[in-house]
Amino acid sequence: MSDERPANLSATEALQELTRGNRRFVEGVAEHPHGDAERRIELAKGQRPFATIITCADSRVPVELVFDQGLGDVFVIRVAGNIADDAILGSVEYASLHLGVNLVVVMGHRSCGAVGAAVDYLDAGGTATGTHIDALINAIRPAVQAAQRQGSEDLPERSIHMNATMVADQIRTSEPVLAGLASQGVTIQPAYYDLESGEVSWL
Repeated sequence: MSDERPANLSATEALQELTRGNRRFVEGVAEHPHGDAERRIELAKGQRPFATIITCADSRVPVELVFDQGLGDVFVIRVAGNIADDAILGSVEYASLHLGVNLVVVMGHRSCGAVGAAVDYLDAGGTATGTHIDALINAIRPAVQAAQRQGSEDLPERSIHMNATMVADQIRTSEPVLAGLASQGVTIQPAYYDLESGEVSWL
């Protein structure tokens, strides 16, 4: 199934490109590439993004701007709390198998409201909200519990880091597809975005 993946940038090359783009963004010298009509028309024939990025739906985390990329450059999956359910895993599988993407980034961010809700949920003794937000909280709760075992200091931010790392592990070990792609160069990389500085740290 995965033996005929399309050629694409290696995970190392993709990570370097994202790092360079984020540096331009942080320094205020973004190039805003691949945003013209010619690029739009070219992409109507097909896409070949070089990285998959799973991140939060938070309006302050616009992936293409953060990494100074343009149309067709990155395959972006956004959901509150950057969690991974079956639909998201399927999306990652599609990008890796059919678009040849070798780098998958799971990026949490400073002051994440979804992770904060999961922290508050546990502080309140596990009281459900009675809304679909409970599905997000339940997905993030193991990361908060793992962070709690390390101590209570700065729990929300440590939970954000832990959540990105645990979701990356979930994707890395996902059967039947993603767990088998490491041998083909697919890398799953957790990350953290600082809202104030604009900098992405690789975890």
